[in-house]
Amino acid sequence: MENKPVKVYLDLLSQPCRALLIFLKHNKIPHKVHTVALRRGEQKSEEFTRINPMQKVPVIEHNGFILTESDAILKYLATVFNVPEHWYPLHPQQRARVDEYMAWHHSNTRPHVAKVFIMEVLMPRMSGRAADPVKLQRAVEEMENTLVKLEEMFLKRQVFLCGDDISIADLLAVCEIMQPLVGGRDVLQNHPKLQSWKSRVQTALRGSFTEAHAVLFRLRDKSASKL
Repeated sequence: MENKPVKVYLDLLSQPCRALLIFLKHNKIPHKVHTVALRRGEQKSEEFTRINPMQKVPVIEHNGFILTESDAILKYLATVFNVPEHWYPLHPQQRARVDEYMAWHHSNTRPHVAKVFIMEVLMPRMSGRAADPVKLQRAVEEMENTLVKLEEMFLKRQVFLCGDDISIADLLAVCEIMQPLVGGRDVLQNHPKLQSWKSRVQTALRGSFTEAHAVLFRLRDKSASKL
């Protein structure tokens, strides 16, 4: 079962998709990428809707088993394939810490950081109008509150979010935090503890981090050249 390549449907402009690709590449899990371009509406095609009626990425297919939702996918891969235990620990309390962050992530890090990106980058590109400064400032403040909690709750006594080694929780978090970079916003500018954490994550992931974020870096450079 483990040796059959995983079919993975993704768009690297999506934060959870990048986290999934990093996990696959870093752990050398055999896989085949099928790109679903969200900007072209390919997730709404009849072919993809048969795979995922929710019309969202990422999705994987493994031996005929189709799974959606990045949280579930990462846990499945960490369980099925022979990867180092630190990604999703077997010890009940250590695993619970990873589950704790991932549950928190979907109501905090993900929506609050993504909102700034959507308002500052995505909507202006689609509408041709700059973001409302008052609404944008409010979104930035919500994001800043979340980043403070991230430092105080999850990095208080440890070097990674859930322990002394990298886990799937760190992957989801770092990919979200990278997203506003497209608009030139360094969301960690005022958070040295998170900056150090991000550096540790990048070092642990080596080339897989840079490869997965190449499209983001290109968009950042393209945006900067227009200024």
